[in-house]
Amino acid sequence: MPKLKTHRGAAKRFKKTGTGKFVQNRANRSHLLEHKSSRRKRRLRSAGVLSDAEQKRVRKLLPYA
Repeated sequence: MPKLKTHRGAAKRFKKTGTGKFVQNRANRSHLLEHKSSRRKRRLRSAGVLSDAEQKRVRKLLPYA
């Protein structure tokens, strides 16, 4: 069985937590920030945990994570 390749795009976007779940940075935080509320920007700072269905997909992309 050959080695599996890690999907490099996914490797840059997702990190594995200690419990084995995957987290991602939230979208809409890169530009056009002046009209977004402080509350919204503050909440976008925190990392989001992926849903179970998404975690299944990411696990295939990151076989060694």
